[in-house]
Amino acid sequence: MNHLLIVISAALGVCVAMLVALLTVLSRRAGRRADARVHEVVRTLEGRTQELAKDLERAVERAEAEGRRNRVLGEIAGSIDFDDVLARALAAADAMPGTDAALIRIEGDSGKPAVATLGLSTDEAERQAVAGPPDRHEARAIELGYWYPETSAGELLIRRGLAVPLAVDGRHLGFLTVFTRSTERRFDDVDVRRLEEIAARAAPAIENASRFREARELADLDALTGLHNRRYFHETLAREIARAQRYGRGLALVVLDLDDFKEVNDRIGHLAGDAVLADAAGRVREVVRSADIACRVGGDEFA
Repeated sequence: MNHLLIVISAALGVCVAMLVALLTVLSRRAGRRADARVHEVVRTLEGRTQELAKDLERAVERAEAEGRRNRVLGEIAGSIDFDDVLARALAAADAMPGTDAALIRIEGDSGKPAVATLGLSTDEAERQAVAGPPDRHEARAIELGYWYPETSAGELLIRRGLAVPLAVDGRHLGFLTVFTRSTERRFDDVDVRRLEEIAARAAPAIENASRFREARELADLDALTGLHNRRYFHETLAREIARAQRYGRGLALVVLDLDDFKEVNDRIGHLAGDAVLADAAGRVREVVRSADIACRVGGDEFA
C-alpha cells in the first residue's frame, strides 16, 4: 500500500511538472501579461496535487486498517480451543478505538456461566452481568453507564460499556461487551456495527469450540469424582503456563490430598472410601471459581 502511494504521488508530481513546463512555454509566447495567470494556475495545481496526495494517504490508511480488521476477524474461527477462541474474540473487541477492556459471558447449561475478559480482573469480570430489556424484547445492543461518588473522580474507573448479544441461529449464547475508562468516550452506531461484526464471527466459533470441549470433557473426566483426570491436568497446566507467560499474567496452582485416607479404606472399605473421595470432590467444586480448573490427579490427591 505504501509503495502504491509513493508511485501515485510521484506520477502526480511528474504531471504537475509537465504542466508547469508547458504553461511556462506558453507564457513566453504570449508575453509578460500571461505570467500572473501562469503562476496562479501553477499554485492551484500544486494545491490540488497536495490535496490528492492527502486523500490517497487517507484511503491507503483506511484500506490497511480494514485489512488488519479482516485478518483479526478471520483469526477468531482459526482455533477449536474454547479458551483460545474467547481470547481471539476479546482481542478483536479490545482493538476497537477507545476501548479499554472487553468481556465475554457465555451462559452455561448448568447455570454457571463461562466468563472471559481482557483488561479486567477475573473477580471484576464475574461481577459484571448484562441482561436484556425487562419487557423481554430482543435488543440489538445495550449501553451501560456508571456513575460514581465525587470522591472517586480521580480514579481510573470504568465509565461506559457497550454489549451486543452472541447468538447462533436465533439461540442466545451470551454477550460480548466492551468498556471505556474515558469520561469523554461515547459509543455510537458505528461502534455497535463493529461489535456486531465481531459477535457474528465469534458466536459460531464459540459454539463449535464449546461442543468440541464438551466432547473432550467426557473423555477427560474422572468417573468417580466428576473432576478432570490426571491427563487433562498435565495438558491444561502446560497450556496455562504458556498462556500466562505470553500475556504476562499470574498463575496459581493449589495441590492437596486427604490425610490418612488409606485408613478409611482399611477400616470401613473401599466403597466408603469412594464416597469420601466423591464428597471431597464436591466440596472442591463448591469453592472454585468459573475460571479455575479442578482435577483429581491421584488416588486422594486433587489440584
